[in-house]
Amino acid sequence: MTKLMYKKIIRPIFFQFDPEKVHYFTFSLIRTLCKIPFVSSIFRSLYQVNDKKLERTLFGLTFKNPVGLAAGFDKNAVLYNELANFGFGFIEIGTVTPKGQIGNPKKRLFRLKDDQGIINRMGFNNDGIAEAIKNLKKNKQRVIIGGNIGKNTDTSPENYTQDYLAVFKELHPFVDYFVLNVSCPNVGSHTKLNDKEYLIELITACQKLNAALSNSGLSKSRPILLKIAPDLNNQQLDEIIALVAETKIDGVIASNTSTNRDHLKVSKERLEEIGNGGVSGQPIKNQSTKVIQYLAEKSNKSFPIIGVGGIHSAEDALEKIKAGADLVQIYTGFIYEGPSLIKKINKAFLDTNFTN
Repeated sequence: MTKLMYKKIIRPIFFQFDPEKVHYFTFSLIRTLCKIPFVSSIFRSLYQVNDKKLERTLFGLTFKNPVGLAAGFDKNAVLYNELANFGFGFIEIGTVTPKGQIGNPKKRLFRLKDDQGIINRMGFNNDGIAEAIKNLKKNKQRVIIGGNIGKNTDTSPENYTQDYLAVFKELHPFVDYFVLNVSCPNVGSHTKLNDKEYLIELITACQKLNAALSNSGLSKSRPILLKIAPDLNNQQLDEIIALVAETKIDGVIASNTSTNRDHLKVSKERLEEIGNGGVSGQPIKNQSTKVIQYLAEKSNKSFPIIGVGGIHSAEDALEKIKAGADLVQIYTGFIYEGPSLIKKINKAFLDTNFTN
């Protein structure tokens, strides 16, 4: 019933308006509804699946279920408490940068309805670390929180690592794990962020800070993951596997948005009108799964993988798990399918005896 209402009534109305404006309207709507007595408990009863069999333990954290919300949806950590009502096992906030920044010029978010996808070139728009922390202090401990972190657009190359470390240090007491976002196609100096030697430098610096903060007693050591692009070739994926082995980073998120626009149903004219940006949703489903499978098989499943990209159904999620993912994240599928998608995935995991 809730899925039918969303797809037949709510989504068609939302899709008549600018995607970014709808995003912020939806945020306001969910926050307002959850302030009404009993509404949060109604959402929980409709969407949550609570079963010990869904629990998943990875890098020292116990996730109540394997379905998470990917970074980019709640950039400033303003809605994670309310979003937890919809049954997520974990929510990733960000990308958070040291200073607030407005991102790329609007219009910068576009629906590909026939492809069930989205193109975005947001450019790490966020309110900065101070605002994120202010919001994270309101954490009601309903769900595991990941902190996706990045650099400011105007930061010079020699100071990239300092940007990551600044956010890492300040966020450390307030998130359960970190994600180093080095693969977003919508920020400058993408090349350096994918250079193996630089990644070793960045990861090592974050690990040293992690150990220092943990040893000081300020907060426990946090798992650190690397988010990679779906467009990497096999040689580059081999480098990622070697990188994980060398640095002992805790895991990989595969994958970010794609710059590949092959096989899209949308016209070339429309794509030219949209301009540059990363593709998410169904168009990158297969490539994301291939990346997960390659990493899992070539590494002999030696590190955890969070699978994301084109999950619009329970079958899509199961495909990611079978390919080698330990957890999954949704974003575009959440927009196209609505909150019932989370429940459908978790019930499918139970029905197929998916256990820890």
